Amino acid sequence: MADNAQELWLQTAQQFQQTMTESLSKTFASFQNMDIGSVSTKLMAPTTSAPPDIKFSPEKLQTLQQQYMAAATELWSQCLQGAPKVNDRRFASEAWAANPLASFTAAAYLLNAKTLTDMVTAVETDAKTRARIQFAVEQMTAAAAPSNFLALNAEAQKKALDTQGESLAKGIQNLLHDIQQGHVSMTDESVFEVGKNVATTEGAVVFQNDYFQLIEYKPLTDKVYEKPFLLVPPCINKFYILDLQPDNSLIRYASEQGHRTFVVSWRNPDASLAKATWDNYVEDAVIKAIHVTQDITAAKTINALGFCVGGTMLGSALAVLAARGEKPVASATFLTSMLDFADTGVLDVFIDEAFVAYREKEMGAGGLMKGKDLAMTFSFLRPNDLVWNYVVGNYLKGETPPPFDLLYWNSDSTNLPGPFYAWYLRNTYLENRLTKPGQATVCGEQIDLNLVDMPVYIYGSREDHIVPIGGAYASTQYLPGKKRFVMGASGHIAGVINPPAKGKRSHWTREDGQLPASIDQWVAGATEHKGSWWTDWSNWLASQAGKQIAAPKTYGKGKYKVIEPAPGSYVKAKA
Repeated sequence: MADNAQELWLQTAQQFQQTMTESLSKTFASFQNMDIGSVSTKLMAPTTSAPPDIKFSPEKLQTLQQQYMAAATELWSQCLQGAPKVNDRRFASEAWAANPLASFTAAAYLLNAKTLTDMVTAVETDAKTRARIQFAVEQMTAAAAPSNFLALNAEAQKKALDTQGESLAKGIQNLLHDIQQGHVSMTDESVFEVGKNVATTEGAVVFQNDYFQLIEYKPLTDKVYEKPFLLVPPCINKFYILDLQPDNSLIRYASEQGHRTFVVSWRNPDASLAKATWDNYVEDAVIKAIHVTQDITAAKTINALGFCVGGTMLGSALAVLAARGEKPVASATFLTSMLDFADTGVLDVFIDEAFVAYREKEMGAGGLMKGKDLAMTFSFLRPNDLVWNYVVGNYLKGETPPPFDLLYWNSDSTNLPGPFYAWYLRNTYLENRLTKPGQATVCGEQIDLNLVDMPVYIYGSREDHIVPIGGAYASTQYLPGKKRFVMGASGHIAGVINPPAKGKRSHWTREDGQLPASIDQWVAGATEHKGSWWTDWSNWLASQAGKQIAAPKTYGKGKYKVIEPAPGSYVKAKA
């Protein structure tokens, strides 16, 4: 029996190798025709270029075949002794372990998925093509998990029996609800309301135009620093990620530290902004917010912070102002932001000339990049955690996801004007012009980051999949002023929103002030500190903020009257 089993697995291994070799080529060919704006159906723009000829290293293939044979034989042995061992949280329920057929299905899936993923390393091609193949394989294997199908999901089947079909009925209700709202529910969105239990820090809107509202927050100390503090969040999300709850609000924290705090709240673009450009957002939003903050506070200079794309826009604005001989900003903080787009991580798989030209033709002269498409794209960067986990829970098991403010914010999507989006793609991700003096023209100025001479605080998250830590660190090599770089644990959001009171995670600093060429060199000389990076940043910002003066008793000044209470109306508009 053992000989027959071994022969069966040998045939299976050989067949699997042939099938997977063909599958990789077909997968890449399909991937070439996908589109980033609608990941559920396609991930790249149409292209007429033929897919590359996929070749494999014979030595690596032979090694993979041997490894597959050994693992398959072990799996067969486990099956003869009972249910095989499965170490994956998708199959962690006792229902899987109690069903030998289900556990075998899960174990076989994991073996085949691992082998297919390992085969990517055997592809002989350029790095970008290999990365694209790897991304496509990750999408395919994540979608093919037996846990995603009711006919194969032992846990969902058991729950259906235990509830006498109620879980299936609830799952259908959840599916219909999500179809109606246009996205998969990640949390119970009915629990949250902007201005009621998220974005609740007290303040007032003191200025607005077609692009943004400027919110001034109530001082929480008797005295404030003479240099006010302006936050520029990303326009691809809503600002209240910086003000979710009182105990994790960076906005409230800054006010508690004695900073007179202002925040840009972006308008959610509709058809009236379909022709808005990068220049509009820099000139009429970021630069305008800087000047209005100066006018209201009568401050000669202010301190500013840019988060994610907000940091890229802030850097562009500072370069434009420097080209005009203006320096209204005394110091700048860049949180998980990129100015140098040489290292863009997984997002690089989407970007090439054909894709950017397609987007320019589609919406470069006008149109909207839909918020739900952007949100779906970012979700599929982590498909198991941010897509299939909720598909299984919501629809197969009929569960209502628990309330979670961060996931509510994540689902509250925003549109982008097409010309803004197209300019951003070409000038940053594709051609990386911002770091090349005179190569990028913004607001009529040929910008040069070498002129942005001020103290800067640069923060990057170690596990960030949106702004890789190397991309965040790269800004240290271009800005000429005195710089402090800090690395935090976790990812793009959890690393940033990490208040000191929680006592979570770690951050790293280098007290010798050295900023070598690469992040790996920097880390080699860095020291780990337990807890949040916020206190380190707060101490740095205080050193840039000047003397303390009496806190104002009212919002705004002169022509800048209170328009409405914070968080304002712009943030409440749905995409």
